[in-house]
Amino acid sequence: MEELDTEPPVTVVPGADPARTQLCFEWGPAEMLLCETLFARGPSCVFVVRRDQDIYMETLRKLFNESHGIFVGLQRCEEERAVRARNAQLIQVSKNYRSVIRACMEDMHQAAISARDSALHSQYSIQVSILSAMELIWNLCEILFVEAAPAGPLLLRLLDWVQLHICDVDNMVREVLSSENPSKHKLFWNVVDIFVLQGRMDEARHLLSKEAIANPTSMNMYKILDDLMKKMPVPSVGNTQTLTEMELKWQHWHEECQRYLQDGTFASSSHMESICKVLCDFSFYPLATVFLIMSYNLILQSSMDMFLGEESSPEPLDTILMAAFEFELHQVIKECSVALSNWWFVAHLTDLLDHCKLLQSHNLYFGSNMREFLLLEYASGLFSHHSLWQLGVDYFDHCPEYGRVYLELHIERIPLNTEQKALKVLRICEQRQMHEQVRSICKIMAMKALRNNRLGSALSWSIRAKDAAFATLISDRFLKDYCERGRFSDLDLIDNLGPSMLLSDRLTFLGKYREFHRLYGEKRFSEAARLLLMLMTAHIAPCSFWMTLLTDALPLLEQKEVRMLVKHDKDTPHLFFSS
Repeated sequence: MEELDTEPPVTVVPGADPARTQLCFEWGPAEMLLCETLFARGPSCVFVVRRDQDIYMETLRKLFNESHGIFVGLQRCEEERAVRARNAQLIQVSKNYRSVIRACMEDMHQAAISARDSALHSQYSIQVSILSAMELIWNLCEILFVEAAPAGPLLLRLLDWVQLHICDVDNMVREVLSSENPSKHKLFWNVVDIFVLQGRMDEARHLLSKEAIANPTSMNMYKILDDLMKKMPVPSVGNTQTLTEMELKWQHWHEECQRYLQDGTFASSSHMESICKVLCDFSFYPLATVFLIMSYNLILQSSMDMFLGEESSPEPLDTILMAAFEFELHQVIKECSVALSNWWFVAHLTDLLDHCKLLQSHNLYFGSNMREFLLLEYASGLFSHHSLWQLGVDYFDHCPEYGRVYLELHIERIPLNTEQKALKVLRICEQRQMHEQVRSICKIMAMKALRNNRLGSALSWSIRAKDAAFATLISDRFLKDYCERGRFSDLDLIDNLGPSMLLSDRLTFLGKYREFHRLYGEKRFSEAARLLLMLMTAHIAPCSFWMTLLTDALPLLEQKEVRMLVKHDKDTPHLFFSS
């Protein structure tokens, strides 16, 4: 995915033949890009191209972790809640997401300042600009789609949005006003144009007054333009005028602007004429104009050039904002998916808009469900990280159609480096009744433990997997180890097998044989004799262990209480010796 406002990076794969027209590649199972090359012999090399590089940036960890909590909270909101209360909650959720973006942007800015390496500083600075663009786009979508205010309040919110996000104009104003002759400063008319486009008419009039003082011949034009700007109808909070009254008032003022423009009142001043054109371009529903307000190109070039129709290729940010003002939600999400450097933004914004019931008509573009498609992509990226994968689980949980399938596939790819990590994965699978994955994890961990000769851990995992064959194998290893060393290892585990010993005959024998030793050690010889006799007659002992059992019987026969047992139980001697 390319970064915002930058050329898409070109990755050269060593050995790739550009002359071939059928160079194919695909994402492999471990988020690896598989590509055919010319190398036929020599040392093998694997070039790893990460799918979501941002996932691995330490400074973006806050963005992923904190937004995860907001996402989960949004999914759990009560469906039966009143519409008004739900809308208020969605607005608050949107603000919470933006707060996380701003906090992360501040952290990234501080990291850029502290970075001593120029490449690292550049990387952080690029991320600051991307996060700034994210917050800008999200704020606009919040105003237009989540809040969805009526026309009057909407205009005020949009003007606030413009003033909040274009900060360079204030620096430009200070530079202009600090000069000896402000009206002759190269940025003077740029600043006036921006103030007009932002709806900051009082500040624009204040600057224009300096032009009138410096150039008395323009005084008449200045007064007319100043009067037009002063009389411009602007909705305000608490305004009691109806929408119809406001629109009628606006129409009269708009006709007056057009009349002065057509009469050539400002013909001798191209700058003032341009401002009047801007005023004429305002409409009562000024969405297209507000887009022009926003354009960052105004910081670098005069707005007069823009309105004179010079052709230029729009920046990705401009394209996204224009699509938002045209209420093309699908286009906004599509452009953001291409321009932004990760899936975080589109996944969370789309989920929020889906909760606002705004995406029902756009689902066909992404197969079944646009929200789910983007959440699946984002969560898949999280699963490629050694710790963020745990966040991805909850995103898959809230994808009703394919989330379960994706989770099962990704769970199987998690490297089980430690027993602690395996237990985490196992709990996730058990909570979701993913029985095949539970068995698979337990078998893998049992095999690892067995290879490291940790018999107790291996037996514990095999019991958890309910794998009778593997439990039999490990039980045999325990018995072999006993024959070689003369004692059992992992006594706590064997002593507390409980009902688990019924998993296999050999495991039953192991548990009961250990119980025989415990009874013998406690000098409960008659009970030990009965148990040993049962083990001899049950035919569950391995053939290699029969001689050991007979050897165990010899010291028992020397005990008085066992001899009494043999004497009074006519079947006991026969059973002992026939076994």
